[in-house]
Amino acid sequence: MTSPPFDLTPWDDLDPEGPAPIRLMHHDARWKQEFEQTRSSLLQSCQGHVTQIDHVGSTSISGLIAQPIIDVVALVTDLSSLDAASLHIEGLNYRVVDTPNWLDQSLVLQKPRHGETTHRVLLMVLGNPAHERMIQVRDYLRANPEEALRFESTKVDRWKQSGGDPDQYEQDKAAVFSKLEDQIPGS
Repeated sequence: MTSPPFDLTPWDDLDPEGPAPIRLMHHDARWKQEFEQTRSSLLQSCQGHVTQIDHVGSTSISGLIAQPIIDVVALVTDLSSLDAASLHIEGLNYRVVDTPNWLDQSLVLQKPRHGETTHRVLLMVLGNPAHERMIQVRDYLRANPEEALRFESTKVDRWKQSGGDPDQYEQDKAAVFSKLEDQIPGS
């Protein structure tokens, strides 16, 4: 069976020394199980510092084309727990990476496996508005399959236009999410 074009990694015109191009693929039913295993290992290793873990991002929405990265939000009760939880998570083969500006008072950790990121933990304090926004978008797309398909189509189009360039794709994705949030009733 031949993979569709968006399963291929676009390598043309990219600096071989730069970051790897973004890769998208069809939804994989195993992503839900990956999340559950990740959730279990994080809760067990963080020894009570993490109080809640949510699956977010496109892998959390059944049927959507996504980057094959399991995104989770791990919540702690206060800022003093961020560092302690981070150390426990690092012990699970994660590493702290740069935190984007929109993710205030948070840490981002990624799990490398064979050189590619497979899991990302957004570690933040309970009540962080970014968490609430991510859950709102996820739940809206889960409840509105037509909107999810429009979102997917726009995301794939932007990916194609960016040629898989990570920086351009992230900028485009931010614009898509902003527009989507404006469409959600009550946001």
